[in-house]
Amino acid sequence: MTDGLLSISGKGLTARINPHGAELWSLTDANGAEYMTDADPAFWTGHAPLLFPIIGSVAGDHLRIDGREYAQPRHGFARTSRFTPVERSDDRIVFRLTDSVETRANYPFLFDLDMAFRIDGMTLAMQATVRNTGNAGLPFSFGYHPAFAWPLPGGAAKDAHKLVFEQDEPQAVRRLREETGLLLAEPEASPVKGRELPLREELFTANAVIWDRLNSRSLSYGADGGAWLDIAFPDTPALGLWQKAGARYICIEPWQGHADPEGFAGDFREKPGVVLLDPGQTRSFRMDVTVRPR
Repeated sequence: MTDGLLSISGKGLTARINPHGAELWSLTDANGAEYMTDADPAFWTGHAPLLFPIIGSVAGDHLRIDGREYAQPRHGFARTSRFTPVERSDDRIVFRLTDSVETRANYPFLFDLDMAFRIDGMTLAMQATVRNTGNAGLPFSFGYHPAFAWPLPGGAAKDAHKLVFEQDEPQAVRRLREETGLLLAEPEASPVKGRELPLREELFTANAVIWDRLNSRSLSYGADGGAWLDIAFPDTPALGLWQKAGARYICIEPWQGHADPEGFAGDFREKPGVVLLDPGQTRSFRMDVTVRPR
């Protein structure tokens, strides 16, 4: 449903955000061109869910903490939680999710998760901030999961689109086991040639493409002769790419953390990619999307 979306605007862009999940639903330029997914229900109705306190799946769909198990759905609960707007102006809005009786039943920690959106010219600046409001260490992962239009507005063909990374990315990529969503141990050769990755649907036949150690902290997505998005993610070392065959979106997902590796059976605090935040401390994760229309 689009009822209840909150908008922010600047001279060049308008963003519309759903308080349910603090989820970015729309990003349009001054001409009304849409840079986000069409959310066709034949493929996937998501737009840009926030991934917290886990990314992907955990073994058996349960977190293991201090010898106890806690049920945790894929990608965590933030994406299905109602955030409260706590600050708002014409070009900026901040949403907040605070722990509750419901969250503590399956994630026994105290926290605030703030999600800020700001329009600055042709850039949508996003920043998630996790705050430990408890008296013990707060273990978590955080990720963005935005689905951008593929093809982008501007008339370029779908198979003309590519990613251009900030740096060369020769390292191997990882895949997920379809049945469990867990990270396979065996890596695959990188599909990137130098800094460029041509985007083809076949790339996703075996599900998402994952870099658990990315060199770059920014990339550009688009097509020669068409529109481009410049995407910066300075605080996240991992990246996922995903789509469903035939869909008109590409998910470009900066992550701090990833799904459980197959065979991992330790405490959640020991999982690769998990942040352990001291009481009273905060950790922020930025993602900036700059639109370059055709």
